[in-house]
Amino acid sequence: MAANESHYVLPRPSFERAPKLLIVVAPYYKDIADQLVAGARAEIEAAGGTHDLIEVPGALEVPTAIGQAFRMADFDGFVALGCVIRGETTHYDTVCNDSSRAITLLGLQGACIGNGILTVENRAQAEARAEAAGQNKGGGAAAAALHLIALSRRWGKPVRSVGFKPKADEIQIATGGAQT
Repeated sequence: MAANESHYVLPRPSFERAPKLLIVVAPYYKDIADQLVAGARAEIEAAGGTHDLIEVPGALEVPTAIGQAFRMADFDGFVALGCVIRGETTHYDTVCNDSSRAITLLGLQGACIGNGILTVENRAQAEARAEAAGQNKGGGAAAAALHLIALSRRWGKPVRSVGFKPKADEIQIATGGAQT
C-alpha cells in the first residue's frame, strides 16, 4: 500500500515576494473537501503565501474556473481540489480523465497548478488521502503549485500581452484627445 511507503518530498520553496494562490474546490463530498482545503491553506501559509478560495459545483468545473482566473485575474498559481469516488457508471472515468486533462493543458499554457483532485475507489481511500494530518493530498497539491511558481519566477520573462497595441495618436482619438 502506498501509504506505508516512504516518499521523497522536495524542500519547501522560499519566495522574496509572497505568492498569491487561488484554491478552487469542488465540495461535492464536503468533509473530504474541507480536509483538502485545510491542508492546502496550511502549506501556502507556511511558505508565506496568501490565498483566495472559491467553490465550484464539481470536479469538471475546477479547470474551467482556474482557466478563467488564469486569463482574467492576478494569481501566481492555483490549487485544484475535489474528490471523485467511483460509482456504478462510466461517468467516473469521464470526470477523472477530463478534469485531469484540462488541468494539464492549462499547465502547459503556463498556469502553475497543483492538482489535488482525488480519484478513488471508495470513501475510505478518499478520507485517508484527504486528511490534513494524514496523507495530506491538499497540502501536496499546494506544495506542487508553490514549486511551479518558484520555477516560473526563476525562469520567467516579463509577461507580454497578446494582440496589438495602439499607437499614441490612436489612443488620443479614442479618448477624445486626452491621453490617459
